[in-house]
Amino acid sequence: MDTRMEPLIIAFVLATFLFSAFLKGTAGLGFATTCLGVMAGYLDLRVAIPLVIIPSLMSNALVMIEAGDFFRVLKMFRVMLAATIPGLLLGLWILSDAHSDIPRGVLGIAMVMYGLWGLWGKTVSIGHNPLIATGTGFVTGVVNGLTGSQIMPVLPYLMSLPITKDELVQAINTSFTFSSIIMLAGMGKFGLLSVDVVILSVAGIIPVGVGIWLGGKVRRRLPEAVFRRVVLVLLCLLGLSLTGRAFF
Repeated sequence: MDTRMEPLIIAFVLATFLFSAFLKGTAGLGFATTCLGVMAGYLDLRVAIPLVIIPSLMSNALVMIEAGDFFRVLKMFRVMLAATIPGLLLGLWILSDAHSDIPRGVLGIAMVMYGLWGLWGKTVSIGHNPLIATGTGFVTGVVNGLTGSQIMPVLPYLMSLPITKDELVQAINTSFTFSSIIMLAGMGKFGLLSVDVVILSVAGIIPVGVGIWLGGKVRRRLPEAVFRRVVLVLLCLLGLSLTGRAFF
């Protein structure tokens, strides 16, 4: 697979990093999912996914350091995280040999599900259950390996548990970081990484930092709930567009 990119595409990628980080800083939406949803319109996901991993990994690591209690949360969710590994490998294997429309369609479905769940705004309370944790980890791994999206179904699962806000932040970012590291290694194994992609991904750390900083400033000036709802609607529409292009 040719991963060389023209200057215009590189500019689009950096602008997408900035835009997605701005939304994350403003509304708290998942950086990788938003970023990949936009990139899927002009890049093969087998190129887009490794581009997003390094900037996403860095932002997640910073949040983990700030949240604290890493080892305690890691112990709490060790079953779910362990189940992510085979799911990731399966998703990466399918991605490496799949028609580009298949992962694009799956990503679109994941985006619609995330957007609708966010707009629903209700909570479902469940207790800690090893079987549910294992299934959640495995399915999250498959979706992540196939699409690069790390939020479904792990985010609604974690939010349904009786845990504190800090534990939720640490758990979700631990899951994201763990998955990103496995993805990075797996993509190298399946030949989905190149020097050009890695360099551009590292360069993306700069616009991501700028975007999160700008988003934070806007968040303090605008009603976050209203803006978050608008972004969730846009995320649903973008997901529907990707799904329609992939399957119809």
